[in-house]
Amino acid sequence: MEKKERKCFFYVFDSKDTAFMKVVQINAVYEFSSTGRTSREMHEYLQSQGYDSYVFCANLNRPKDHIYRVGNDLEHKLHALGSRLFGLQGYFSHFSTKLLLSKLRVIKPDIVILRNFHANYINIPMVLRYLGENDIPTIIVLHDCFFFTGHCCYYTKDNCDKWKTECYHCPILDKYNSSLFFDNSRRIFNDKKKYFKSIKKLAVVGVSNWVTNEAKQSPILSGAYIIKRIYNWIDQSVFYPRNASSFREKYGIKEDDYVVLGVAQGWGDVKGLPQFIKLAQEMSDIKVVLVGELTQSDLPQNLIRIGRISSTEQLAMFYSMADVFVNFSIQETFGKVAAEALSCGTPVIVNQSTANPELCGEGCGKIVAHRDWKEVMDKVIEIRKEGKSTYTERCRSFAVQNFNKEKGLMQYIDLFKELVN
Repeated sequence: MEKKERKCFFYVFDSKDTAFMKVVQINAVYEFSSTGRTSREMHEYLQSQGYDSYVFCANLNRPKDHIYRVGNDLEHKLHALGSRLFGLQGYFSHFSTKLLLSKLRVIKPDIVILRNFHANYINIPMVLRYLGENDIPTIIVLHDCFFFTGHCCYYTKDNCDKWKTECYHCPILDKYNSSLFFDNSRRIFNDKKKYFKSIKKLAVVGVSNWVTNEAKQSPILSGAYIIKRIYNWIDQSVFYPRNASSFREKYGIKEDDYVVLGVAQGWGDVKGLPQFIKLAQEMSDIKVVLVGELTQSDLPQNLIRIGRISSTEQLAMFYSMADVFVNFSIQETFGKVAAEALSCGTPVIVNQSTANPELCGEGCGKIVAHRDWKEVMDKVIEIRKEGKSTYTERCRSFAVQNFNKEKGLMQYIDLFKELVN
């Protein structure tokens, strides 16, 4: 009888009934970067709703807040060395992973959420084996493609589709989790396939329609109990249209300067740095502002580098300051920076590839061919002529409708219920 009553509680699922439910997130970072912010926002929301929420990450340790660091700097470096030498990302950090699993035995989670696992901090087979053997409902969130490949995080640029059958003779061992000597992509592929299939209550969440449809074609994830799309959310209490006049002054940008913005953790060819430089060279009457780590020194005078920032308030000001946001990346499982720009009322220009087009709703910007900087230049001129104000309301409305934080979190709670029941 007691068991039946507990099942009923899961079905009702009011906040007052969730105190016994324990949710664990495992991610490379907490607070920092898009996945780190998502982990923090979910953790804080779950705690506010009465859940017993925990986070395991590689960068912070706040036990009183139920945030625990996995490993230490030395172990992370040794893991990185092993991964580089043997091509086995996620096969080291045995000691720290044992400690993590011992904490899970104490916590006894009802749900475990796996996010970024390719950051030299955790032993993947150990974690997946434990989840399968203990029949723990598990959600993997596809922030990239690593969970269903034998090596890479993205494969679009390299036109590789081996992941659809079996990874072997990997053509991009020198990228992402680069390997100097050995190709273990087949072993990793088959290990993931074996261990994910051992988790009976496995849910796969794609953060876009594109990556969700890719996951459905994966032999590794074909046995998942649930595969569905839940868009990344945007905290629209932070990312909203702001008056950024004084912010422009701070960076020497005049009120009548036309600002093209790009945002990334780090700038290089993958994120389209050469195209931004070309755009700045060809359009000397605009200001190109790049937020994120940028080491190249020989840059056009009208290209302003800001460096990496962690403040979401500052980031929202940059989005609001911009007249148009451009994303040259052709490999996006979601593209959260574009969604944040939309939420701040700024139109976007994105590539016609992967998840990019999903983020450019009708009247919210322009979609261009594969990294065609000339077409981007034409679209910038178009949007400049029409004026940002003609886009702002539609951009904000599209973002609120599709990337609402509360809506996204409630979709996860519904998924919790479905898995646990």
